[in-house]
Amino acid sequence: MISRGSEWHRWEPHIHAPGTILNNQFGATDPWSAYLTTLEGLTPAIEAIAVTDYYVTDTYEEFIKHKAAGRLPGVMLLFPNIELRLDVAAKSGFVNIHLLVSPEDPDHLSEVKRILKRLQFRAFNDRFDCTREELIKLGKRSNSTITDDGAALRHGATQFKVNFDELRKVIDESEWAKKNILIAVAGGAGDGTSGIRQAADATVRQEIEKFSHIIFSSSPAQREFWIGQRDLTTEGLRARYDGCKPCLHGSDSHDQKSVGQPVGDRFSWVKGSLEFDALRQACIDPEGRAYVGDQPPRSAMPSQVISHVRIDNGDWASTPDIPLNPGLVTIIGARGSGKTALADVIAAGCDAITPAGWDADENISPSFLARARRLIGDATTTLSWGGGATTTRSLDGRDANGHTSFPRARYLSQQFVEELCSAKGVSDGLVDEIERVIFESHSQEDREWALDFAELRDQQISRFQQARERESEAISDISNRIATELEKESLVASLTSQVGQKKKLIAGYTADRAKLVVKGTEVQVARHTQLSEAAQKLRNQIQAFGNQRRTFVALQDEARSMRTTGAPEMLRQAQTRHSNSGLNAQQWDDFLLIFKGDVDKSLAAYIEWADGEVRKLNGVPPPPNDPSIALISDNADVSKLPLAHIAAEMSRLEAVLSADKIVREQYKALTGRIAQENSALQTLDTRLTDAKGAAARRKGLQAERDDAYGRVFEAIINEQDALAGLYTPLMARLAASSGTLRKLSFSVRRIADVQKWGTFAEEELLDRRKTGPFYGRDSLIAAATEALKPAWEMGSAAEVQASMTAFMVKYLSDLLSHAPYAPTQHAEFRAWLNQFAHWLFGTDHITVRYEITYDGVDIRKLSPGTRGIVLLLLYLALDDSDDRPLIIDQPEENLDPKSVFDELVALFIAAKAKRQVIMVTHNANLVINTDADQIIVAEAGPHPSGGLPPIRYTAGGLENAEIRKAVCNILEGGEAAFRERARRLRVRLDR
Repeated sequence: MISRGSEWHRWEPHIHAPGTILNNQFGATDPWSAYLTTLEGLTPAIEAIAVTDYYVTDTYEEFIKHKAAGRLPGVMLLFPNIELRLDVAAKSGFVNIHLLVSPEDPDHLSEVKRILKRLQFRAFNDRFDCTREELIKLGKRSNSTITDDGAALRHGATQFKVNFDELRKVIDESEWAKKNILIAVAGGAGDGTSGIRQAADATVRQEIEKFSHIIFSSSPAQREFWIGQRDLTTEGLRARYDGCKPCLHGSDSHDQKSVGQPVGDRFSWVKGSLEFDALRQACIDPEGRAYVGDQPPRSAMPSQVISHVRIDNGDWASTPDIPLNPGLVTIIGARGSGKTALADVIAAGCDAITPAGWDADENISPSFLARARRLIGDATTTLSWGGGATTTRSLDGRDANGHTSFPRARYLSQQFVEELCSAKGVSDGLVDEIERVIFESHSQEDREWALDFAELRDQQISRFQQARERESEAISDISNRIATELEKESLVASLTSQVGQKKKLIAGYTADRAKLVVKGTEVQVARHTQLSEAAQKLRNQIQAFGNQRRTFVALQDEARSMRTTGAPEMLRQAQTRHSNSGLNAQQWDDFLLIFKGDVDKSLAAYIEWADGEVRKLNGVPPPPNDPSIALISDNADVSKLPLAHIAAEMSRLEAVLSADKIVREQYKALTGRIAQENSALQTLDTRLTDAKGAAARRKGLQAERDDAYGRVFEAIINEQDALAGLYTPLMARLAASSGTLRKLSFSVRRIADVQKWGTFAEEELLDRRKTGPFYGRDSLIAAATEALKPAWEMGSAAEVQASMTAFMVKYLSDLLSHAPYAPTQHAEFRAWLNQFAHWLFGTDHITVRYEITYDGVDIRKLSPGTRGIVLLLLYLALDDSDDRPLIIDQPEENLDPKSVFDELVALFIAAKAKRQVIMVTHNANLVINTDADQIIVAEAGPHPSGGLPPIRYTAGGLENAEIRKAVCNILEGGEAAFRERARRLRVRLDR
């Protein structure tokens, strides 16, 4: 036996035939021929018919005769539907209940008649059994004018009412009835339970519906109610009605016109092979196996369904042709029976085995094709797809993974799952798969042409990472400047002292020079002093112009370097960062940084101007003259004279101040020394003024740095928000889901490694040997954890900025007290301050990390088994964009039985409605409680020396008794799983 197992077929569960006891409108002239012809020509074709009649099986028996004569060749299943009227009033008469009888027992007719005979109706001080003979008697007793047996039968049928309690007792007392009869009740308002209007009869209605296995109704609202999607959940239905119920609908034909033509094309579809057990399975899984509509439910797209697998040139394949169900296919068998072999063969035909899978070590690999590599020979597999395509591949991998091939299925081999669920895999493979699912959950438009998650993530966050990097560099530059200003602040006292000392020194030199003045030369000395002061001013001006000139020359070098090296490199970096801009070379050229004006011309002019100003200030020395004649008149404005003239006059005056050569040389030397010290004093005054302004500048820079620090966190928060946006589609779906899916969650958060941040300072920056607040180990870490960590991880940019400001106000002086250098060690202290600032305002210890958790635990910390659940959650429940077949080899391998039942069963049920799932399993729950559509049983023969053992496959659905027997025999806990399923669903079925 090898079949596709459970497939959708059209059933007709409620149809009358010519000769039906009541309301027979088929006509008297050979109605059967026309009736059967109509049935044979229906579209969609009916393949299973429940022949309905009131109280008796006459029309069913007639049906059997016509079927035996060759009529209805497309109908594979006929069974009786015996319609009874209960003694419970409905809106238009009485509630009708149906006995659907399995035809599997060759004696089913005699047995069901024996059951019917036990139903009795009391009238006329007599008791009438539910048999043809007794119904005729009842008809004649209730109307003595009737003499014809046929008329009496019809009239008796209108009078006979079945007591519900008696019917329930008769069924409960018969083992045969419980095994072979399914109870259906009409759910409509006319002759169904909805027609029971009296409030006092509500309990009766509930008891009838509880007793029934099937509801005859085509109402979508009724179907939703009976599968737990309306007022009651499935648990509520089990508590109140003994479980969910399938809704079916028949044409209820009483005339030729309506044969097999229910109003609105509300056909009944049952999933299963064409045997009565398929109806039993529909009672177990109403949602998945029974449907009313013009077409059966669709699952995977035909083009994405493997409909048939064939193995050629493989003498080991005793069953070379295997049809496959489009839903859930489970492959079972004893160890070494060839289960994985079939999964491997199908995966090979789909190009779904990775190069690593083909190259696996044949001695340790769980793969059949890897182990059998040397023995597989020229065997090939050909897959036929539901859309009409076929693919053929060699089973030794010679034509695998070609440059034009792509995986037409996703294959979760044992090796693949073990790698993803290992400690190593959790940091790469499993996360990669999760990211792939997240990426594919975005629409094509939202992906912004990215090829994978990493590229999409980079597109979303690179802008903010670049902003963070820019602001961090700005903080570093500002910190350097702050360190410079702090150093200048520390020099105020020293410079003030040096200025004072320099003034005293100049005063001493001036006094010494005054002592050298010869009597009678006071006027010349005063003039010399005046000229000396004027000369000093000119020299200061010349020095200032010289400084400007050096700056202009340096700017020339910088402009030249920027033009030839800096700007082109900045453009290249921008092109790299924004490679997706689509700009061509000419368009990018517009982004080349150039100077706004002609800086070369300007700088050359500035240098020429500075040189001219120096020349004007220096002037041209006057020609030699009589030393007794003054070079500068007494009334001349010395502030307007050039330095050369003033210096020449000073030299003339020095020559006449004393006739003593030694005194004259001393006077000249002191004058030069005074000029030199005045220049130094001017420099010290400039530095002191600059140092006194350092505090104000430092505060401004600190405010600027605080703002930059806030902008760093704005960039970090923007990056966090962008990452969270990547998860929005899945997070929204998880929030709206229930059960296992709700255990899976994604979060994006900032992580502040305070330990790393504090440890670096304690070990590299601070001298904890010094007594102070941070003397003890980890004391800084404790302070930062309390004051900064909450804001770093959860605060806004403004809150982070405020927290850092408060931290500095509270701890900065304490931290500085642990500096390893004294402020007087200028070079060392300045270098340390730079390091300190870079550390204090650094953000390298802050990362934005996205986390995937299951039941509140990061997947990195889950056990391999639970990671296996997460992996299967991905493929079964979340990977909506992938509609290719999913092939899984023993998903339960790393899971405990409770996890299989609690976590996976519902996932497989949901997944098989969207894609074809082919699963190798040892677990009975994954076959039985998932209501597998096809079970393929693998069996291997003796292993010949130097060859492969013959492998044989049988296949069918759970509705097939032989398949169920194989499940029980092969799978550990198979019988227990069947019993547990019946207990859990409160199904009163033994088969």
